[in-house]
Amino acid sequence: MITLEFARTMARYNRWQNRSLLSAAADLSDEERWRDRGAFFGSIAQTLNHILWDDRIWLARLRGDRDTETMIAARHPYTEEPRDWSAFVAARAALDDDIVAWAESLTEADLARGVSWTRAEDQVETDFGFNLAHMTNHQTHHRGQVHAMLTAAGARPEPSDLQMLEIIGGERLG
Repeated sequence: MITLEFARTMARYNRWQNRSLLSAAADLSDEERWRDRGAFFGSIAQTLNHILWDDRIWLARLRGDRDTETMIAARHPYTEEPRDWSAFVAARAALDDDIVAWAESLTEADLARGVSWTRAEDQVETDFGFNLAHMTNHQTHHRGQVHAMLTAAGARPEPSDLQMLEIIGGERLG
């Protein structure tokens, strides 16, 4: 289902799209970023924080790092922190670079293994590729919400088409 090239391409796509959204959001005031816009998580900032939290927990799960997963899972409300824009931008950039480096280090054996994690206090094991597909789909879904909120606020993020990764994002597509 999932290939190494898919994992690596989606990691680079994730980083490019996050940079685009953060660049577009940078010109908004802090008040505008936190303003409730009726989205599932309310505001641009809360949705971005949710994506950050979820990327952290799924990366920990995919790495098999149960201690980090537990620590991240206990962090609530996860849409409220970080509140400082520059701290968020730094955390997002560091995580995106970490995700790209992690994806580049994956092997075929990684793709074939299961992932043990906690769901509603139960320990489950699910397919690595399925979980990686979920992580990338989740990122794209919520970034689409942020893209719409930014556009409605008058900001102009870059297109989100995967094919534009190479043309606009400056990263190889495959």
